[in-house]
Amino acid sequence: MKEKRSQTTSDTSSSPRSPRAGRPRSSESHEAILAAAIKLLHEKGYRSVTIEGIASEAAVGKQTIYRWWRSKAEVILEAFARYAAGRISIPDSGKVQTDLQAILTEAFDSLTRESGEVVRGLMSEALIDPNFAVAMRDIFIASRRNALREILIKGIDRGELASDADVDLMIDLVYGPMWYRLLNNHAPLDKKFAQQLSELIAVKVARCA
Repeated sequence: MKEKRSQTTSDTSSSPRSPRAGRPRSSESHEAILAAAIKLLHEKGYRSVTIEGIASEAAVGKQTIYRWWRSKAEVILEAFARYAAGRISIPDSGKVQTDLQAILTEAFDSLTRESGEVVRGLMSEALIDPNFAVAMRDIFIASRRNALREILIKGIDRGELASDADVDLMIDLVYGPMWYRLLNNHAPLDKKFAQQLSELIAVKVARCA
């Protein structure tokens, strides 16, 4: 199926799923919990963060957290997605290869320096929990795909890519290798890799479209 030319982006600040039944969510406690989750991620890393630790840091009871989220992964997904959303920049140099290389370089740098462990932890949870996998796709992965989609559609509009180019396939060709390296850690996510992927899409795939 060919990509519809829509530049609508998903709201990465939404909750992974509707809050659990119970008393209305306290805005102050909600913000404190998300802030605590981000703080502990930076200090301890994904694996060492616990519900107990988040509750203590946020000065709330564990049951307050469990009323609204079903697991540590859900809390961290909402907190991290919102934190990361403000750090997605979509370059617009006028050249699709330059923009692809810029957005991938920025993403790889973030994954290498600070967010790689978090993303790997969330992905591992998604592999064993189908409901969480849907939330992961809708909240975190969709925003990254949409950012790349916007760059590719601009490339089509400028005539750099074929008008009938399969945008979703090109996105898969970029993010598939990225996820493979992130999860297997067999090769670096670096500027050279960003250059190779952007060239693959903008030059080789475009010529075959």
